[in-house]
Amino acid sequence: MSTLLRNARRYDGTVVDLLLEHGRISWLSSEPKAGVSWSSAGEAGVSRPSDDHDLDGRWVGPGLWDSHVHFGQWALVSRRLDVSGANSAAETAALVRDEVAQHPPAPGTVLIGQGFRDGLWPDAPTPELLEFGDLPVALVSGDVHCMWTNAAALRLLGLPDEAWLLREQDAFDLNVRLSAVPDDRLDAWVLESAATAASRGVVGVVDLEMRGAVASWQRRFGSGFRGLRVRAGVYPDDLDAVAATGIRTGQAVPGTGGLLVGGPFKLFTDGSLNTRTAWCYDDYPGLSGPDAAGLAIHSADELLGLARAAVGRGFLPAIHAIGDRATTLALDTFEALGPLPADLAAIGGSIEHAQLVAAADLPRFAALGVRASVQPEHAMDDRDVADHYWAGRTARAFAYRALWEAGAELALGSDAPVAPLDPWVTISAAVSRSRDGREPWHPEQALPVEAAVQASSGGVRELVTGGPADLVVTDLNPLEASGDQLRGMPVHATMVAGEWTYGP
Repeated sequence: MSTLLRNARRYDGTVVDLLLEHGRISWLSSEPKAGVSWSSAGEAGVSRPSDDHDLDGRWVGPGLWDSHVHFGQWALVSRRLDVSGANSAAETAALVRDEVAQHPPAPGTVLIGQGFRDGLWPDAPTPELLEFGDLPVALVSGDVHCMWTNAAALRLLGLPDEAWLLREQDAFDLNVRLSAVPDDRLDAWVLESAATAASRGVVGVVDLEMRGAVASWQRRFGSGFRGLRVRAGVYPDDLDAVAATGIRTGQAVPGTGGLLVGGPFKLFTDGSLNTRTAWCYDDYPGLSGPDAAGLAIHSADELLGLARAAVGRGFLPAIHAIGDRATTLALDTFEALGPLPADLAAIGGSIEHAQLVAAADLPRFAALGVRASVQPEHAMDDRDVADHYWAGRTARAFAYRALWEAGAELALGSDAPVAPLDPWVTISAAVSRSRDGREPWHPEQALPVEAAVQASSGGVRELVTGGPADLVVTDLNPLEASGDQLRGMPVHATMVAGEWTYGP
């Protein structure tokens, strides 16, 4: 089957016709090869298509990617109690109390909430605030780096009383336990979320789900799913099992039509800003002791050893680093790795988040060929927390313009469920540095809209003959849209490998 898109406009205003065959763009009317109207396209050796759409001057560009998601968690979050609007521990407990009164969970079921951010709360979480008799309650923080539970949940889960507030790996492990649902149910929710993502122009994601991402997507594609391209990441616990199947970073997984590809190898250097575990050169206000400047997950030697082991098995590191000291360590690790094998070097490793970057490290991204995988909506969520805990340093926090001007390759994403899986929200935050009518925060770090759109396009710069037929069709030109218009961009249609996943 072939598809013709007539009267499409590229972002530069050029009106084109596109012929799509075998998952690729086989013909563009504006290119010298054709140089003719569609009515005489046969003279250019182009066959008439079986599927013909007049886009009536709508805008067509490369389909959009989210370069950092936790897809299973994103599918689950809408099934959990939203506590993100609470401004204190007491308010959070009140939201739980209201939910219990209105929708009491079944006996033996853990009531799970998501989204609390306690960095600027006037009061502190306590186990007593979540006590509701024998009802187990567990709350996941907005950045997913913290879990707040009550005594009934601890008893049900077999955890000690002192585990009521967990951070970092302990929190991740507990969240994985609580997220366990039957595969068929989770897959159904994931496919619903994939359809929603397609309605926002998403054609691909880098899924860094903390456990079993490769196997989960193999199962979904094996059942016939074709709605997204997926680069499925691997963690240390999964490395042996995934490597044993022959999957490597950048290699297509058989039986998926080339849509599922081996993703990166995820490593951590530190925690998060909201939990004050992001590893920094300077102490956090009000903290003292050995972790006053945040938490280093691995020593330099440990991190390098893990990265080398992954590269040796064909996997590129994607290193989580939020604090400036952690970012330096991640860059040092890539430098110490030395030249990568040619196939991996062509893809390039990444630092995930890079929220606070020392000035001396800005040019190192480009020099080392390390991609900055960043999530601009986090800057909108965390601006007040950063102003408090990183006071005096925010000129280089979420410093996307500085990274871009230093030559770094940027890849934009959401870190869903931490922020919405919507690339237009991401692009808007990168371009406007504003939300909800507030004054732009450090507008000098705003990206040009062309750079933000390109950094959301999975490395595809423009539509060309021979390129993938992964497209988004919009009713507005993104390059001429305001920040608010970008955030609510009207998407007309989305296509992956020449097949419609939304619209038209």
